[in-house]
Amino acid sequence: MMRILLVWLINAVALLLLPYVLPSISVSSFSSALIAALILGLVNALIRPILVLLTLPVTVLTLGLFILVINALLFWMVGSLFQGFHVGGFWSAFFGAIVYSLISWALSALILGEKKHAA
Repeated sequence: MMRILLVWLINAVALLLLPYVLPSISVSSFSSALIAALILGLVNALIRPILVLLTLPVTVLTLGLFILVINALLFWMVGSLFQGFHVGGFWSAFFGAIVYSLISWALSALILGEKKHAA
């Protein structure tokens, strides 16, 4: 349970850092980042798998690159549904989703990095 909360906080911090990289994306406050991170997590857990399954032929034809479009559309959707989180358009969402994933991954690796145990 504690790990889930920590990952949620890491994703919120990643959302707060995103406007420094892409000015077309804005987050109004830390509480807005927490809510947006929660909504993004729920959307990625519930809606994304259905969309990936429905668009499987296109995804196969594009060698998996269409998943980036799905991620961008979902990121853009959350930006338009929640007022404290704004995404400027499709291309902002496209690059925002990629940068958000990279920042979140890097922070998770730094904070939650698995320690190697000696055998």
